[in-house]
Amino acid sequence: MAGGQVKCLSVIGFSLICLKMVASTKTAPKIPTIDQAYSKISNSITVEWATVPGATGYLLTARDGNTVIETVVANSPGTVTGLKAATLYQITIRSISPAGRSQASPPKQAKTVLAAPILQVSSPSPDSILVQWKSVYMATGFSVSIMRANGLGRIWKENTTNTSLTFTSLDAGTLYTIKAYAWSASGTPGDDSTCNQRTGPRAPANIQVSFDSGSLKASVSWAPTEGAFNYTVMALSDSSRLSCSTTFSSCTISPLQCGTEYLISVLATNDAGSSRSISAVTLKTVACAPGRVTIQEDPPGHLSVAWSNVHLGDYYVAFVKSDDGLEVHCNTSFTQCNFLSECGFTYFISVFAYNKAGQSPLGDVFNYTTAPCCPGDINPVLVSSDRVEIVWSPVRGAELYETKAVDGFSVVECNDTVPACTLSALECDTKYNITVYSFSEVRGSNTSCTSRFITTAPCSPEIKNVSKDAFSMINVYWRSTNDEATYTVTAQGEKGLHRCSSTGESCTLWGLPCGSVFSVTAVAETPAGRSLPSYSVPLETVPCCPASLTVTQVTQSVINVSWTVGTGAQTYVTVLESHTGQSKCHTRQNHCLLGCITCGINYTVALKAISATGLTADCGYQSYSSSSCCPLEVKLYRLGPNGIRIYWQASRGSANYSTDLYGSKGIFTCAPSAGLSFCDITEIPCGDVYTVMVSPVAETGLKLTFCPKKIYSVTCSGSTLGMVIYRGKRNAE
Repeated sequence: MAGGQVKCLSVIGFSLICLKMVASTKTAPKIPTIDQAYSKISNSITVEWATVPGATGYLLTARDGNTVIETVVANSPGTVTGLKAATLYQITIRSISPAGRSQASPPKQAKTVLAAPILQVSSPSPDSILVQWKSVYMATGFSVSIMRANGLGRIWKENTTNTSLTFTSLDAGTLYTIKAYAWSASGTPGDDSTCNQRTGPRAPANIQVSFDSGSLKASVSWAPTEGAFNYTVMALSDSSRLSCSTTFSSCTISPLQCGTEYLISVLATNDAGSSRSISAVTLKTVACAPGRVTIQEDPPGHLSVAWSNVHLGDYYVAFVKSDDGLEVHCNTSFTQCNFLSECGFTYFISVFAYNKAGQSPLGDVFNYTTAPCCPGDINPVLVSSDRVEIVWSPVRGAELYETKAVDGFSVVECNDTVPACTLSALECDTKYNITVYSFSEVRGSNTSCTSRFITTAPCSPEIKNVSKDAFSMINVYWRSTNDEATYTVTAQGEKGLHRCSSTGESCTLWGLPCGSVFSVTAVAETPAGRSLPSYSVPLETVPCCPASLTVTQVTQSVINVSWTVGTGAQTYVTVLESHTGQSKCHTRQNHCLLGCITCGINYTVALKAISATGLTADCGYQSYSSSSCCPLEVKLYRLGPNGIRIYWQASRGSANYSTDLYGSKGIFTCAPSAGLSFCDITEIPCGDVYTVMVSPVAETGLKLTFCPKKIYSVTCSGSTLGMVIYRGKRNAE
């Protein structure tokens, strides 16, 4: 077995020696020679060289002072990128093969070309483009060329040493391509920049305006302009400015003002700018309707119609039409016309102004009535208990109407020029004889007009008292002087309406919700109508009791009483009472802390809900037993090497207790049998400090944690029986 191992090792050693001899026969590739190095782009240099046999790649190196940038390429030519513009670099190359890298070739210098200028182009006029740029590092001049973006037409090329150049005599509204580059002192061109710019559109021409006098609008058209994306038509006057925009060669402006002279121009716009029409077209609209129209009948049977002169009005036409359909008119260049009239008719008068643009808009239509007639359709409408509104159809010739309401020796009058009258200061629940007379200066009073009777609405009741009985019923009492009236009492609040009705002087409201505020009013009703509501009387119901009440023990002597919000309650009074005394709290909140509580006794909890006005709701009682008192004289005794007995003296009352020991090696709990004041914990590790807390347990099983804690040290030496060393006391957490 040993000989086999030696032979295997010898073979392995031989193989390694052979491999080493083979490797030693491979040599690094030859050093390549750079034929040329040049830059066509400002951030790169291209290198050309003769291929080296056996080379699998080449490492190009560009050095600028301390900055070295390298890149690996597969074959010639190769390019080094990431260089700075207009910078001289030392270029070397190494060939790479599996045997390694060659030495660096003799360096060759190459300089990157200039950076491209950053162009800003605009079209200051429809036939020119302005090209601007910032200075380029190491540049001695610039070449800028321009041609149509579609490739048609000639190419303009300019050389300059400035940083701006303007091309003129271009086609308007045409998209051009601009190309620019900088050259160095040796005349080498740098990177070029290319951008597109459109020339502005030519100004619109051949503007035509068509005016529509009926709708006061103007249709404007023009010859389309090459390169315009949209057009804006503007109509300017001394007092207004209107416009419309479109992509077509026509647009409508509205609404124009009557009696106004406008200058209309068209603005062509594209992404390069805008061009306004060279000349504006003047448009005069129709005159406005004549104003301050006056109508007089002097003498009777002759109407004189006059009006004020209007701007841009050439002549006027006045139309007079009677209510039987007959119409006459007057054509004049003055401001007055005369017409024949008849009594008992109403005439409708309108006046128009005319010019070359057409007829003025319709102005106010006036009417004039001659001799009066009696109203034949008197319609008294009851408005309230002390007011009646009378309306009727207009009658021919009436200039004034007199309305009289008579009740025995009492008369109420109303004079007006319109066919309506409101009689006020009437007596409620009273029958009146009402007559309407028509008057005119020519005929005087027409005494043949007939009358009719109407009774006013009943008087408003007066609420005398609102009382509450023991059964939460609300009794409302009122006083009224109406005959055979029915009364309705309404209590309105946020929670709805409650009503009761009676023909007497009282009624009862049922089922009003607690914690609500109501406004109580009374209304009387007779066949003649309804009275105005009485003055309202406020009514507030007692606040609602909270839906639930909860008592929580906070500490041995403090409890927290909380309750749900009672509707209508602003404050609450909580009383905790027992044979040992009373604790009381008055608060706006829905909870309260009560102190000085004695542990281990029974209490009664009472709650009152009080409204903002002092109404009080007694919300019943609830019994509550305070928690058992915390035990006294808590001590620990050793029960052998790993046992502890916790002893305490029970406070007043009977209670169940739970004992907890907290140490670094665990938490230990024990609960004594009923009636005992100690419990034992076995298998407790010695050599530790324990925090001991003996807590009473509530009837619900909840362990109360506000009793004080004591700290004891349980050692592992000394007697296995006896009292444990007391280390101190901690407050309950």
